[in-house]
Amino acid sequence: MSTNTTEPTVRVVLADDQPLVRTALRMVMTDTTDLVVTGEAADGAEAVRLVEETGADVVVMDLRMPGTDGIEATRLITAGSSGARVVVLTTFDDDDHVYGALHAGASGFLVKDMALDDILAAVRVVASGDALIAPSVTRRLIKEFTDRPKSVPAAPRRRAEGITDREREVLTLVGRGLSNTEVAAELHISVATAKTYVTRLLAKLDARDRVQLVIIAYEAGLVSAA
Repeated sequence: MSTNTTEPTVRVVLADDQPLVRTALRMVMTDTTDLVVTGEAADGAEAVRLVEETGADVVVMDLRMPGTDGIEATRLITAGSSGARVVVLTTFDDDDHVYGALHAGASGFLVKDMALDDILAAVRVVASGDALIAPSVTRRLIKEFTDRPKSVPAAPRRRAEGITDREREVLTLVGRGLSNTEVAAELHISVATAKTYVTRLLAKLDARDRVQLVIIAYEAGLVSAA
């Protein structure tokens, strides 16, 4: 008797004002068995509309677009009832708004010079309910945050209180962009144990996903540019 091992289809909206970027992503997704492009948008407002119309699971979102930009579109999508998750696909030569997109609710941050297969893998990770930040994005976020005036609000610091010393170590490593496997290697624990710590942190800190743990680590002063 045969079993059906077909992966569930992930519905994707591509939002970028550069047609070539959308075309490249659509072509590689067309060759997969589990990703389907349900719409393409050249601006944020159109992306929001397409999510509502197509029931998309994931939006691959550029930040700099005419009209409604990617940050506002991300905020509208994640605040809505669709359940869609957003992967930001950005360039760092002119992009100063990645930190804002964190607060808007994005669950993934990638750079446009990544291999297309890596971008597809990230879409799958985010669709599964996890979060992903490219290491280069994490480094940029750390730099932008530490370059700001040293006026960390008291509330985020208090939010990171009430966790154990080990949990604080894990939160710091997550804030640096390390994966569960890398956290495990750094602390000499098993990957399963590292995952358990991350799960506890999500619950204790009332964080939606790994990206929000990164925000908390920055705002609590656990991450530096050193």
